[in-house]
Amino acid sequence: MIPEIITPNLIGKYLQIRSRSEKICAPLEIEDYVVQPLVDVSPPKWHLGHTTWFLETFVLLPNFPGYQVFDRQYNFVFNSYYETIGARVIRTDRGNLSRPSVSDVYEYRKYVDKHMKVFLESEFMTEAIKPLLELGLNHEQQHQELLMMDIKYILGHNPLFPAYTKEKKSKKLFSANAEMMCFSEGIYEIGFEGEGFCFDNELSRHKVYLTDFEIANHLVTNQEYLEFMEAGGYTDFKHWHAEGWDWVKENQAKAPLYWHYIEGKWVNYTLHGLQEVDPNEAVCHINFYEASAYASWKGMRLPTEEEWEVASRDFNWGDRWEWTNSAYLPYPHFKKEAGAVGEYNGKFMVNQMVLRGASEVTPPGHSRNTYRNFFQAYLKWQFTGIRLAR
Repeated sequence: MIPEIITPNLIGKYLQIRSRSEKICAPLEIEDYVVQPLVDVSPPKWHLGHTTWFLETFVLLPNFPGYQVFDRQYNFVFNSYYETIGARVIRTDRGNLSRPSVSDVYEYRKYVDKHMKVFLESEFMTEAIKPLLELGLNHEQQHQELLMMDIKYILGHNPLFPAYTKEKKSKKLFSANAEMMCFSEGIYEIGFEGEGFCFDNELSRHKVYLTDFEIANHLVTNQEYLEFMEAGGYTDFKHWHAEGWDWVKENQAKAPLYWHYIEGKWVNYTLHGLQEVDPNEAVCHINFYEASAYASWKGMRLPTEEEWEVASRDFNWGDRWEWTNSAYLPYPHFKKEAGAVGEYNGKFMVNQMVLRGASEVTPPGHSRNTYRNFFQAYLKWQFTGIRLAR
């Protein structure tokens, strides 16, 4: 008998989310599954194994009596950063793992999914475990976005620039003349509230004081960013943080990631292959240093995450993860969970900047205006863009 709280809809949701990860990988060749061209990029095979390991380790092993792990060595291979769980393959070596094979990993997924379905329909699946299951599913959705980011980086750094897919979606075009929306000084509330899932770093809801501010109703376009480039934006230190200027010089930075100047014009690698840069699309794949420098060049700034959340009800968001001028820090009354789950967010609250919104590769149903994404300032393989404020 299915426990009252575990409806067929929840089982369907579980299977739907799990199958989406495999659909993302369906266009890949076997060789694509193992490549790791950058320390921040994990091989697709590793993502498929890690998300499965998460469910096996945190849901099945402690809660399903008699469950036998698929392979005890996988704890070492697919643990990401959980010190509580034990030793693991260092991140830089994920691309060196020719074994387990891709077929082994898919068998691992089938094995865990089979036992998860039995578990979800058993008496052992209680109300108390439901938040852990939700975390596991949202964790997989996070890795689905990472899969798309990593696959694009892998294929985009192949000299043949192979297309991930031939199926083209309609482009979202933006006006080059964004309007500024005004918000008055006052006390506002931010943070998650209501029913449904959220990550612990979105809690708790609290009041913030904001002075008068303005924020753009559109993202910065490729055309606008090209103007910054053509005006010498990458050669003038005045608009850069000192650390950002060091980054420019060390990396000889000249353009967003995936942009190439070929035969007198700018082209960029997309999931559909190499294409001419569309001036009306929102600029993408820039880091915090570049976003801040562009804003300074325009005589403006990036919004704080508090401003962004307050204003987000009045503009469209979700096409790019948007850099904010806020360091990733805990909200008031933030509390880490006990055990390994407590390592999920809290220990990363240093030397990172907050991104808000979502992107074109964010899984359906995984977006909230309270969602606090976070990355280090130099990273740009995320689908990131710019919204201006002043």
